[in-house]
Amino acid sequence: MKPQIFLTRPLPGVVAARLESSFTVSEDVAGSAGLVTIPADVVDEALFDEAGTDLRIVANFGVGYDSVDVEEATRRGILVSNTPDVLTDATAELTIALILALLRRVAEGDRLVRRQDEWALAPTFMLGEGLAGKTLGIIGLGRIGREVARLGEAFGMRVVHTRGSGEYEELPLDRLLTEADIVSLHVPLTPETRYLIGPRELSLMGPSAVLVNVSRGPVVDEEALVEALGERRIAGAALDVYEREPHVSAGLLALENVVLSPHLGSSTHAAREAMGMLCAEALEAVLLRSELPANAVNPEAWNAE
Repeated sequence: MKPQIFLTRPLPGVVAARLESSFTVSEDVAGSAGLVTIPADVVDEALFDEAGTDLRIVANFGVGYDSVDVEEATRRGILVSNTPDVLTDATAELTIALILALLRRVAEGDRLVRRQDEWALAPTFMLGEGLAGKTLGIIGLGRIGREVARLGEAFGMRVVHTRGSGEYEELPLDRLLTEADIVSLHVPLTPETRYLIGPRELSLMGPSAVLVNVSRGPVVDEEALVEALGERRIAGAALDVYEREPHVSAGLLALENVVLSPHLGSSTHAAREAMGMLCAEALEAVLLRSELPANAVNPEAWNAE
């Protein structure tokens, strides 16, 4: 009899087909031996109770797993896996896309055209900024941060970061915020990084600087950001994630110097299929072969019995 699994969201076709060939995909979480969840799901004690004592693995469809109560999962002997590496390029590319859309005023121009406002080509019309010569400050030089740094260098930017490796110039956070033209966030959400960028940090950024966040929404104090943007204390922001996602504050929606996207960091066909396949591999390892999956984030919970 195939082990039962539960999917909180539909998955790409090739992934769904693989799972259906190996498991019984249930419409009910109760009695499931494996779950596939996404970072928007709250995976906590209540969900574990609902699933029942057969639950052995939660395969998180994403790199970040701050929405999973890993400590409680470990206490219950439930493995948690994630999907690193395969979304690095997609998320880094989106970061650069957001930077360009903001500095070259692409989204703002799109809104102007769609409103059918009058416009005409002129030497001073909708002037933006190029990337060459700008300082790109990366906070979080992990896989994605490094790829953003590489792409930034290709555009002729100076890359600085807060800590990580000797590949790029390292600066203390306050100095990075002061010097960077573009501050790009690539950190996980932890107690230490919640509101990492708040009123004090925003006050250190210059009036021509912009903030980009493709990591987790609560890394930024959204209320403080709206205030800084509205008062033009910083020049703009490009956000793919939000403090109370999927809610976006009315203050952000009202601003022209902001580019907003709906958590599209890994949203390419190739990346999402690869992420799904890592989830499938983790489920198969635990439930079919009694093996520790390669991407387990709490291997101490492993029990092969």
